[in-house]
Amino acid sequence: MGSLFLLAQPGLRARQVRRAALALSVLGLLASCDKNSEPIEASLPAKITVPQQALSPEGIQYDQANQRFFVSSRTQGRIGTVRDDSTYTLFADDVRFVSTIGLHLDATRQRLLAAVSDAGANTNNRSTSTTLRKLAALAIFNLNTGALLNYIDLGALRPNLPHFANDIAVDNQGNAYITDSLSPIIYKVDAQGVATVFLENSQLSGGTGFGLNGLVYHPDGYLLVAKSNDGTLYKVPLANPASFTTVTSTQSLVGADGLLLFDNNTLLVVAGSQSTVFRMVSNDAWATTRPTGSFATGAVSPTTITRRMAGIPYVLYPYTATAPRFAITKVNF
Repeated sequence: MGSLFLLAQPGLRARQVRRAALALSVLGLLASCDKNSEPIEASLPAKITVPQQALSPEGIQYDQANQRFFVSSRTQGRIGTVRDDSTYTLFADDVRFVSTIGLHLDATRQRLLAAVSDAGANTNNRSTSTTLRKLAALAIFNLNTGALLNYIDLGALRPNLPHFANDIAVDNQGNAYITDSLSPIIYKVDAQGVATVFLENSQLSGGTGFGLNGLVYHPDGYLLVAKSNDGTLYKVPLANPASFTTVTSTQSLVGADGLLLFDNNTLLVVAGSQSTVFRMVSNDAWATTRPTGSFATGAVSPTTITRRMAGIPYVLYPYTATAPRFAITKVNF
């Protein structure tokens, strides 16, 4: 009956044929994309072991345009780049860089941002009584030359508190947000370099341990921020940070460090003390979240995570402060 109906209405039949052809074309394109992405993923190294003595990197970012990783250094303060062949090259250094911690690559504005702190780990005699547990700064570099564009003292905003600038996120307008792990503060540095206290609340305190740590900017206008000591994940609206809420999670995220917003509904969380990268998802705009996968790193105390071509995440293994190497490892859920 259907065939007779189509024959009786040639216009309808032509339209259906065109639709079928279009559907087949789309499916073919998707299949082609899948086939193309598989060789890309397969060609990426499973692990990059970098023979760099006692660097103890804390932050990592991938520079897609130049095919390199950026890594910070808790023990030496300098920032370097790493290629897939394990080659390490100095990118930037300054005597004020006691320890460089979190990094953020702002490709839109051709900037690399680094959080600068001092927890007493520097091995180059840069730590002093005026910086130990008091230093919180943001260094901004030209992405291509390594030139220091700005160095902003964040700790001066609250001079009587302990400080440790940890991680960085940047919104669409170029404003940077920086967590302080020793005080319950998130700083904001606008595109002109003006620093303010974006949010300060005792609920964000880590007590005698590390509090606020990793954070990411969500394009719907808020930050997702992790607190290491108890694994709490917060949602902080940019328009009204004081109205922040706790994201209810079915997974303990104690030890949460670096975060990566994989897509609007998927967050990768590096839980260093659990030696695990968790894949967390939310279907209600981050009111709640649940795990859909995990990647065990082994006893290496991973710190943070980045993403490179084809959306492949890589996690950083700093090893110890005196280790002769560190590693960057592909994450497979």
